[in-house]
Amino acid sequence: MADYGHELRFGIFVPPEAARGRPLLRLVRQADESGLEVLAVQDHPYQPAFLDTWTLLSYLAGVTRKLTLMPAVANLPLRPPSVLARSAASLDLLSGGRVELGLGAGAFWDAIEAMGGTRRTPGQALTALREAIGVLRALWGEGERTNLPGDYYPLRGAKPGPPPAHSIGIWLGVYGPRALRMTGELADGWLGSFSYAPPANLPALMTAIDTGARAAGRVPALIRRAYVIDPTMTPAQLTEVALTHGISEFLLPVDPEGEAATHHFATETVPAVRAAVAASRAGH
Repeated sequence: MADYGHELRFGIFVPPEAARGRPLLRLVRQADESGLEVLAVQDHPYQPAFLDTWTLLSYLAGVTRKLTLMPAVANLPLRPPSVLARSAASLDLLSGGRVELGLGAGAFWDAIEAMGGTRRTPGQALTALREAIGVLRALWGEGERTNLPGDYYPLRGAKPGPPPAHSIGIWLGVYGPRALRMTGELADGWLGSFSYAPPANLPALMTAIDTGARAAGRVPALIRRAYVIDPTMTPAQLTEVALTHGISEFLLPVDPEGEAATHHFATETVPAVRAAVAASRAGH
């Protein structure tokens, strides 16, 4: 069992389809009003059918009141971390502390190159991701100027600020053993998906995160785990994932017209999972 006792959070994971922008706005308002806690938006800057994720999140911050807003996951090769730090801190300030940052090392390299990004090997992408985390934390901190060495994202006297409204969590959307260990070492959370990591694969992934945390002198339970579920998963299955693997955040993937699925998730699935997890914890 790996139930770390974190409060459960539930939300939706959506594609920012430009052609269905109005239905998407209705869906997000519904999620905000229904008691869901998280809105995660895909980030594929090379996709011409998608709205820009940061622009969309900024707009949605003004039409929602409770939802935590996060890119899932921000495309690092096309979003330099020094600028991303300012973007995230600014939106966190304007939204009253409702921003979390999902971060990815990069994928779909042909499309990234087509947009002017640089193709990286897996090792290079992981090194760049490590450097990016350092840049983000440095620029969210306080001080006069920051210098950080780096092969990809060096800082040479950059001024930190503005400080965000709260400590923005960095969630890594990664699956490789080295990247998972780095999640345990440096990140606040892991953001995975049923599509890439079905429940049968979770034990090995969670072990790698825990190993990285212990090697860095951190408590594994401090690293939160989020999961984009398969829509067919039952409350019993989600409860099992929460209690066995320590997953504390569940995101339902829906398209912009997924109001019915979102309503069912918020009113039926979420209460059932909360009750089952609470009952199990009370029994121990």
